[in-house]
Amino acid sequence: MSVTIPAAEALSLHALIVPTPQGIASRVLAKATGGGATLFAFDAGQGLSEHTSPFDAFVLVLEGSLHLTVAGVRVNATPGTIVRLPANVSHALEAEEPVRMLLWMLRDLPA
Repeated sequence: MSVTIPAAEALSLHALIVPTPQGIASRVLAKATGGGATLFAFDAGQGLSEHTSPFDAFVLVLEGSLHLTVAGVRVNATPGTIVRLPANVSHALEAEEPVRMLLWMLRDLPA
């Protein structure tokens, strides 16, 4: 597994990523065969166009407000909310205002 943060240390998620004006910033916190965790910062009006992923994903909003579209269903996500994005289902994201979010991706591995 590849990890970019130290073990046994309490870290501020806010301090781990610096937002980019009119852009998107990301920082991989951990990556393994079965998935990973990535911290994102989106400026207002930024987003990700519709796409699919072979992983189930979970978006946890830390700051700001964003809209997710999952299989055509629009979901408003605010701080403290989590949204599941099923594997192989189209989804997109648009930040209403500056947003920080944590994305977990999980893949079933053969037993």
